[in-house]
Amino acid sequence: MQAIVIGAGIIGLSSALYLKQSGWEVTVIEKEDQLNNCSYGNAGYICPSHFIPLATPGIIRQGMKWMTNPRSPFYVQPRLSWSLVDWGLKFIRSATAEKVEAAAIPLRDIALLSQRSYESWKVIPELEMAYEKKGILEYFQTAEKEEHANHTCEEALKLGIDAVMLSAAEVQAMEPQTRLVMNGALYFRTDSHVYPNKVMQSLQKYLRDIGVVFKTGEKVKGFEKSKGRIQKVLTDKGVYSADTVVLSTGSWSRELASKLSLKLPLVGGRGYSVTLEDSPYKLNHPAILMEGRVAITPMDGNKIRFGGTMEITGLDEPPRMKRVAGILDAVKAYLPEFQIPFPAEKDIWYGYRPCSADGLPYIGRSRQFNNMIIATGHAMVGMSLGAGTGKLVSEIANEEQLSVDITAFDPQRFD
Repeated sequence: MQAIVIGAGIIGLSSALYLKQSGWEVTVIEKEDQLNNCSYGNAGYICPSHFIPLATPGIIRQGMKWMTNPRSPFYVQPRLSWSLVDWGLKFIRSATAEKVEAAAIPLRDIALLSQRSYESWKVIPELEMAYEKKGILEYFQTAEKEEHANHTCEEALKLGIDAVMLSAAEVQAMEPQTRLVMNGALYFRTDSHVYPNKVMQSLQKYLRDIGVVFKTGEKVKGFEKSKGRIQKVLTDKGVYSADTVVLSTGSWSRELASKLSLKLPLVGGRGYSVTLEDSPYKLNHPAILMEGRVAITPMDGNKIRFGGTMEITGLDEPPRMKRVAGILDAVKAYLPEFQIPFPAEKDIWYGYRPCSADGLPYIGRSRQFNNMIIATGHAMVGMSLGAGTGKLVSEIANEEQLSVDITAFDPQRFD
C-alpha cells in the first residue's frame, strides 16, 4: 500500500512516521528544496493549555485597534481577495463564546494525545527533540490580563489541566537570574517544549533511514481521479500512484485543495522569531507575555527564542521588520535586562501558519475522495499538535478506532 504525503512540515512528517510504522510505503512530496517551513521557527510548545482557539469574541475588536500599528501583534492586510473575505466572514461568525467553549475539549484531547505521542518518541534514539516538561508561564502586567488569566485558570481546572495563579514574587523566585516586570502569572504545569529545529532535522533523517522516500523541490500540479478516488499525484517532475493521499501543505493547502474543487477556508498567518544561539540571558521556564502576545522559549541548552505576531497577509508579501521590533519591545517591557539588539535580516525567521476560519485544525477524510486525508489548519499549535495529528492520520488511513473524537475538526464543516 502506497501513501503519498504532500508537505514536509511537522504534520506531514509525523503522518509519514506513523504510516510507515503501520506498514505503508510512504513518499513525502515537498515543494521546497530547503525544508525550512513554519515547523522550524516556532516556539516549540507542546501545550495542552492552548484550548482556546484563535477565533475568540475579543479578537475582532482588538484586531481593529491594532490595524494602524505596524508593531502590533495582530494585523490583517487589506487586499482584494475573495478567499480572504470568505475566510474573514466565517472567522467573525466563529468568534462566539459558545463556539470557543465547544472547542475546548477537542483541543485539549488532541493536545494531550500529541504530548503522549511525543513522549513515546523518546524511546527512538535517533529522534532528538530536546524535550523538556517545565510548564509554561503566562506573565501579565495589567488588571485586564490578570482577570483573563484567572478566568482561563478556572476553565483549565474544569478541563483537568493543571494550572495555578502565581504572584509576582512567586514567579520571580522561579526566575532568579533576571528581573521580571509583571504582576503575576498563570502557570500551566502540564505543558512541555522542544527545540523545533532538532525535531525536524532528526525526524527527516530517521524517516529516510527507515525507508520513507522524499521528493523535494517538486510542486504538485494536479491529480488523476477516478470513481471518487485519487489514483495519481501529478507534480512538475513526476507522477506518483497512491492508495492514500495526505494533504498537509500548511498555508498552501487551500490552493492545493482547490485543484480538487474542495473548499478549505484557510489563510496564512505570518509569524516571526529571533533565536539567540548562545544567549547571555537566562530563563528557566517558557513564558508568554500576555499584553505583548510574545512567546519566549529557553531551549536546547543556552538557546532562547522570541517569537510572535499574527500577520494575515499574502504568501508572497515581503516581511515587515517592524513586527520584529514589536516583539523585542515587548521582551524589554517584561525583562528589562534582556538588551537585545535588532538582528540582521538573515537572522530573523518568518513563516506562515495555516489558519482555519474558526481556529480549529482540519483533520479527516475528504467526502469527495475517500482516499484523501486532510491534515492542516493548525495555526499557532502545529508543533504542539503535530505528533498527535500524525497518529490520527495513520488511524484514519488504517480504518482503526481513533484515539480521540475528531468530529470538531471535520475539514468540510463549513460546506
